[in-house]
Amino acid sequence: MFKTRLLSGILLVIIALVTVITGGELLFFVLLAVSLIGMAELYKVFGIEKKPSGIAGYIAATVYYGLLYFESSLPGEKLNWFMMLFMVYLICQMAILVFAYPKYNTQQIMAAFFGMFYVAVMLSYIYQTRILPDGIFTVWLVFVCSWGCDTCAYCVGMLIGKHKMAPILSPKKSVEGGIGGILGAALIGVLYGLAINYWGNAGADVLSYAIIGAAGGAISQIGDLAASAIKRYHNIKDYGKLIPGHGGILDRFDSVIFTAPIIYYLAIML
Repeated sequence: MFKTRLLSGILLVIIALVTVITGGELLFFVLLAVSLIGMAELYKVFGIEKKPSGIAGYIAATVYYGLLYFESSLPGEKLNWFMMLFMVYLICQMAILVFAYPKYNTQQIMAAFFGMFYVAVMLSYIYQTRILPDGIFTVWLVFVCSWGCDTCAYCVGMLIGKHKMAPILSPKKSVEGGIGGILGAALIGVLYGLAINYWGNAGADVLSYAIIGAAGGAISQIGDLAASAIKRYHNIKDYGKLIPGHGGILDRFDSVIFTAPIIYYLAIML
């Protein structure tokens, strides 16, 4: 099991390196595919992955990515296009609830609407961060914060963890581990900033990277626990089996989903 997890983890890192470094259309379409797979995993929990509400979600996500791709050439106020999509999508989901009544319950319809935002919209911020000025450096903070925090939290928790963070939801996670994860992510952010300044001449503000690392680390833990909460409520171990030893897309990217938008907006503000 460990060997399988290690090998698939290495392959995942290689794919991430190639797609994120290349950026552009490759990253865009890989994220679109990952988003649709992640949505299917979430929709399967609610039994709508092949139902009209789920199909409407896939279409809405694809249209959203289309608007994102052609954003620079959209006429008028760009935000209005995205808001119109979200309003039309909501109306479509409610129409499915009404005209198929009582075939689908409100929980399924809300899950369909929520899933499009939770997976597709939030993951798209990896691409949006990548196309920022110096985005080739900034985008790695998404992964540094989430996966770095997870590693630091685990190590600190194993060493000195005593107080449970969420005893019912995740008994193994501790407050000490959570704090260690945040501080570790901040430290990794500093080291990463120093590294790209030295080898990449990036001109990164190390203090900003520390703040982004700490904030991203804190948010990533909420993302991890949120994904776990959904699984616990529905009595499932993993969202999928796409990544051997890791589960599905949502099992591996649960923290990244929350971290990506935070990194994007902090990068713009700081």
